[in-house]
Amino acid sequence: MNPIPPSSLRVDVEDEGVLVLTLSNPARRNALDDDQVARLDAALAAAPGQARAVLIRGEGGTFCSGFDLNLLSVPSGERLPDDALMACLARLEALSLPTVALVRGAAFGAGFDLAAACDFRVGGEDALFSMPPARLGIVYSPDGLLRVARLVGVARAKILFLSGRRLDAREALAWGLLDECLPDAETRAMELCRTLAAQAPLAIAGMKESFRLLTRPALSEEERAWSREVRARAFASEDAREGRAAFLEKRTPRFRGR
Repeated sequence: MNPIPPSSLRVDVEDEGVLVLTLSNPARRNALDDDQVARLDAALAAAPGQARAVLIRGEGGTFCSGFDLNLLSVPSGERLPDDALMACLARLEALSLPTVALVRGAAFGAGFDLAAACDFRVGGEDALFSMPPARLGIVYSPDGLLRVARLVGVARAKILFLSGRRLDAREALAWGLLDECLPDAETRAMELCRTLAAQAPLAIAGMKESFRLLTRPALSEEERAWSREVRARAFASEDAREGRAAFLEKRTPRFRGR
């Protein structure tokens, strides 16, 4: 029996100043785990000294199938299971360099949020988006809710998060989730990165920060504390355990509201 290869992150710097980050976890369709999140966070922290634009992609025709459900366990102390992931996505969103997600195949859950945290999303015709927290018994991070709502609007974000509806590439483009969708998405994504890398770095960084300030969340500290409490209860609930089990066993969950 062949051992399952570990997850990894390939880091390549192109001559044109483009940093290419490739998620690789073939056994789980590029699902993120704690090690890969740490590698991604470290690569993003070092990016401003290495390149002028960042391209994030997945290996083997899948962008990212989400966060490894085996790691979404009961909260430990004051930490939530996805704290490291959310910190990494916040770093990506606040990065001074322009970022592009190349979305081929599934972008589910954390993969969806990873794409949403980038400045631009170029999709192939096989791109597929889904946000399944309600089917897993999980209350998603308010920062992730905001990222999606900024792209598609609050009403459509509610549809995605509360129903788990899947969007194919055509619908994602119409909703504003994808900026471009075309057969040769790889070539177009790299062309966009090269164009962005050729612009004035200080101008790019300044305008990105201005956009971030204009669209920052307005939650108070008390509201954030309430949100964390609600999320911690959901992670520890019977419904969350049932949702994870049903997903892994490929069956319909039986939720009891507790």
